[in-house]
Amino acid sequence: MVTVHDVARVAGVSISTVSRALSTPDRVAPATRQRVRAAADGLGYRPNRAASSLRAGRAGAYGLVVPDLANPYFASVAKGAQERAREHGYGLFVVDTEEDPDLEAEVMDSLGPQTDGVVLCSPRAVGRTLEAAAGRPVVLLNHAVDGVASVGADHAAGMRQALEHLRALGHRRLAYVGGPENSWSDRRRRAGLDQAAALYDDVDVVALGAFRPQVEGGRAAADLVVATGATAVVTFNDLVAVGLVDRLRARGLDVPGDLSVVGCDDSYVASLVTPALTTLRVDLRALGRAAVDRLITSGGVVDGGSPPHAPLLDVELVVRSSTAPPAELRGES
Repeated sequence: MVTVHDVARVAGVSISTVSRALSTPDRVAPATRQRVRAAADGLGYRPNRAASSLRAGRAGAYGLVVPDLANPYFASVAKGAQERAREHGYGLFVVDTEEDPDLEAEVMDSLGPQTDGVVLCSPRAVGRTLEAAAGRPVVLLNHAVDGVASVGADHAAGMRQALEHLRALGHRRLAYVGGPENSWSDRRRRAGLDQAAALYDDVDVVALGAFRPQVEGGRAAADLVVATGATAVVTFNDLVAVGLVDRLRARGLDVPGDLSVVGCDDSYVASLVTPALTTLRVDLRALGRAAVDRLITSGGVVDGGSPPHAPLLDVELVVRSSTAPPAELRGES
């Protein structure tokens, strides 16, 4: 079995230098660091991360708390977070709270002793959950609270792109199908849509209530959307859009012939359904990676003048088959 002593002997340095070169490389001269890394790679040496973490008083793992791991949005975020944690030599505990606000605080309390910090993704009860964190490092993903580091996407810019796309097609009455009442992303999307609509006197937006962020929520909202007289609709996420399209078909309505549909997130289901969804793309893995990076660099709690919120990730409109000009502009009755 290759040991740190073997690496030190081949590299011609002390054991402590090998340790620093592999665990805190910035503290070692580049030439020495490269020599140690070459020796370690050549010998096939793998450091004992668990032992190193114990010696440093660390758990060697982070936590990621998500509302619904079955939702492809959160599964993709988890993939990105896991990739970045692994790159830094950390494990990652992923916990699904099943959209239960009460469970969030319990999970945060239990994760504390097992982790060196937690990414709290789209929290449903952020106040109680942060209290349960009891000062431990936390980064918020898709939420913002003063004094706590966060990462997120530019939902307002996304809503503006969606509205301008639909308006360019000729739609003048739009509906929005919202997500959970306590969703920060939903509030940002509603606000962004209102801001975009205010730029155009000829566009009317009807904001509908809160719906489950799953396929069932879209089915429940479909009849209400039709009743508004809207010719296009933007939904909280792609799963809601899928459910909405399914219910419209059951009623004998066509997408996009009778109603254009825009989803959010560009999760993998968006391109698999028929018609393929026009949607707002966010690099979900990049969100997960950014959250772990933020946890490492800031420790979660902002101090010393550090910026509390990382720059918002870009949102991009992806045009597919679920949007088209309204029937009256196509000469159809």
